[in-house]
Amino acid sequence: MPLQRELTPEEVRHLLAGLLESLRKELGNNLTSVALFGSHARGDTHEGSDVDVLLICRDLPRGQCERQLAFLRAVDRMTPKTEGLRHRGRAWEWAPVLKTEAEARYHSPLYLDLTEDAVLLYDRGGFLAGVLDEMRSRMRELGSRRMPLPDGSWYWDLKPSYRPGELVTI
Repeated sequence: MPLQRELTPEEVRHLLAGLLESLRKELGNNLTSVALFGSHARGDTHEGSDVDVLLICRDLPRGQCERQLAFLRAVDRMTPKTEGLRHRGRAWEWAPVLKTEAEARYHSPLYLDLTEDAVLLYDRGGFLAGVLDEMRSRMRELGSRRMPLPDGSWYWDLKPSYRPGELVTI
């Protein structure tokens, strides 16, 4: 029997629980929200699917490299808990997106799919839930729709009644 390289849903839950524990130790009260998004959140993974996570913190360094260091320190804390998965031939890559609370309040196009698919793992004070609710409300006002394509992908029609020259904000 060939080794299964992609993670099972149970293994992903185990990884995410370990990540959340490590992030809380590493970031403490600076951690505001953690959400799983992408193929693992939708349940449509394939070999090579990365594990997309959105982290929101009260404050972060300005530079991307410095931001990633906090995440990487948390991942390093998990190493003893994840060695068994690697020894069984499981493979994964983290794909973190890190934002400050101020940055997260801006309705990023990233949030379009999160409004439907995000799995909130940690959300102090309902911060991210509130941001996504605001986004959903705005999308309802515009009549936004996720439009499926034959290959299983999709695109967003943000405002079906759009007229040329009209400015649309989400």
